[in-house]
This record gives sequence, C-alpha cells and structure tokens, in this order.
Amino acid sequence: MTDTSSGSTPSRRSLIGWGGAGLALGAAAAGGAVAMTRTGNDVDPAGAESGAAIAFHGANQAGIATPVQDRLHFAAFDVKTDDRAAFVQLLKDWTEAARRVTAGQAVGEGAYGGLAEAPPDDTGEALGLKPSRLTLTIGFGPSLFEKFDLVGRRPEALVDLPKFSGDNLDKNRSGGDLCIQACADDPQVAVHAIRNLARIGFGKVVMRWSQLGFGKTSSTTPEAQTPRNLMGFKDGTRNIAGTETDRLKKFVWVDEKGVDENSAWMTGGSYLVARRIRMNVETWDRTPLQEQEDIFGRDKGEGAPVGKAKERDEPFLKAMKPDAHVRLAHPDSNDGATLLRRGYSFTDGTDGLGRLDAGLFFLAYQRDVRTGFIPVQRNLAIDPLNEYIQHVGSAVFAIPPGVRDKDDWWGRTLFSKEA
Repeated sequence: MTDTSSGSTPSRRSLIGWGGAGLALGAAAAGGAVAMTRTGNDVDPAGAESGAAIAFHGANQAGIATPVQDRLHFAAFDVKTDDRAAFVQLLKDWTEAARRVTAGQAVGEGAYGGLAEAPPDDTGEALGLKPSRLTLTIGFGPSLFEKFDLVGRRPEALVDLPKFSGDNLDKNRSGGDLCIQACADDPQVAVHAIRNLARIGFGKVVMRWSQLGFGKTSSTTPEAQTPRNLMGFKDGTRNIAGTETDRLKKFVWVDEKGVDENSAWMTGGSYLVARRIRMNVETWDRTPLQEQEDIFGRDKGEGAPVGKAKERDEPFLKAMKPDAHVRLAHPDSNDGATLLRRGYSFTDGTDGLGRLDAGLFFLAYQRDVRTGFIPVQRNLAIDPLNEYIQHVGSAVFAIPPGVRDKDDWWGRTLFSKEA
C-alpha cells in the first residue's frame, strides 16, 4: 500500500479511510458496540465473562477501572517522525482502528476482499474471535513532550521516576514516547490489536519494547476471587474497585482541581507507572512457609492479615513485623497514598542459567505520581521481599482522558489548540 505521507498517489484504502465501507468481519454480536459510550465506570459484571465488547467511548479511557481481563499485551513506542501533522493523523488512524477492534471488527477493509495487489488492512488472526472484552489504553511518556513543541504542556505530575533502592533497570525495557495497553480475555485478541497498531504506525513510530502478561494479579471487581501472584499469595485485596466512584475520583482521575497550567488537557485522565519486576522464584520456593507469610503479612491460604481470620478483615498493622510488605505498602504508612493496580504475571522463558525469567508486570494508575507511586516505592526500600525480586524495567506515562464520541480521537486535548 502506498504511503500517502510521502506525497505519493494514495491507494483506494487510504482514500476510503480506516473507518469507511469496511467489512465488519468477526463482529460476533458486537456490531453496534462502536457507537456505545461508557457511563460511570463501565463495570458490568454480567458481561465480564461473556466475551462481549466493552464500549470504547467515555469520559475516561477503558482499561483502567474496567473489570480486569485475563491477558495483557503492553507495548511502548518511540516516535520517529518530526512531522506533527503526520503524527496527529496517526493518532486519529489509531483511534479509528481501536474503535473497530474493541468492537470485534476488522481494521479498515479487513483481512481479505480488498485489492489483491495490496497488503490487507487487517492481519486476520482475530477473524471469528469474540471481542473478549478488549480494551486499548494509550499513554504519553515524558520524552514525547520534547517533540512537536510540547515542552510547555508537560504536566508537573509527569515526573521522571527517581532511582529506587535495588533498581537494575534495562534501558531496552524502559521508557518510551508513548504506550498502548491492550487487555483482553483472549491473548490472540490482545496481540492482534497491538500488531495492527504497530503496522498502521510503520514509518512514524517503532516499538521500543513490549510485554505479554497472564494471570491478572489485581482485580477491580471485589466480588470476584482475589488473584494470586507467582509467589502464591493473593494480590490486590484492598485494590480500588471500579464501582468505588469516590475513591476513583480521589486517587485515580485527574480533575480541574488537580491540574496546573500545563495540564488542563489531562482532566479526566490519569498517570500510569509500569514496572517489570523479576522474581527469583527458585530462591522463594526454598523459603519456609512461616518466613514467606511474615514477609507479606498475610497467610498464604486464606490471605488473611496477621491475627485475622478472613482475607478482607481490616489489617492490624502493628501485629505485623515492622517491615512486612502489607504494612509498608498500606495507605496508613504512606500518608494515605493509594494506587489502582492492574498488574499481570509473566514468564519469558529462562535466563540462560536454568532459572525462569518470571515475575510481575506491575501497572499502577494514580492521580499524581509524586503522591502515589514514588512515596510508596521509597517506603518499600526496607521490604525483605526485595531479597527475592528486582525491578528491571520502568516507565511512566500520562494517560489522557477518554474518547468522547465518533469525532474525538486519542490525544485531541493535548494536540488541538481548541481543546
């Protein structure tokens, strides 16, 4: 297909546009979902297990307070074009593609039936699959604001993360001008979405790093069973629920009271910290049960805090060891700092020394990184869990507000002077 950004003759597909006259392939009962708009926090327990579509439009982006799906494909990109108009057009093209794939539809004219002489608009591996509650969430990294005359619009809350005790960060698994978080109940649906956005962005962006995840380690639906991490402990017991409007407003969403002169465009957005945390599972597996429970501050079976009987019993922090993980991470130990977590487990083969390259891909949303992740992570410096884990990848992103309707697009509030 001809690249029209270079001034060449446009193809039939580029004239039609991503959303025009396309074949609604694989819609699977989601045909009307493109026009759906989320209200409130889009928590639909009935649809959580059905494979149905989650509405793309809304005041906030889906994939944050949305019920956590089973699979993740997270990708960070670097921008390779210095043409602002071309980049804005890419964001618009990405938005249209995201509308379609989250509804279970193919991108553009689909994987077949178009011009035989041109590559298909859709790679085709999601044909016939349900939407699987796919959500796509975009974020902008600090480095993006050094491009396109955006320095003056970088929010004060989007700080570069400091070096924390024990960090051993791989620059090839860190940073990025922008990110796309794809969550779905079918891994092929999530991978299909990232693959097609990368294809659409060819020549303008390049993937910097990516991470596949499985086994969600936190839940935004408290009525569901709390998931376990690869250390075998329940994770996210006290996580913010998607139905807790007041807590979301206080700790997650940016509103007009929480913006500075550079960041009014972030109203309705949030901030994301992503950390790839390697677990030394072989060492952990040889650690006595009592020591494991003391490290976390919860029992391994029920997940109850020390001295309590049930998982959701209010923890008595002073009954735990002073350096217990739960105690150190608790809001009462961090001036009330609270994060919304959407992490996933990962296993990426072995490290060449016979050990699993496994761990937690930590994702945390918050209203302000300076009062959220940073103080909590600093407080965890004395956590004995650090003997078994190492942070090897890191990134922070500004998550813009949601796409309101069919005429809106990802990043409009940042890039449009009228916003």
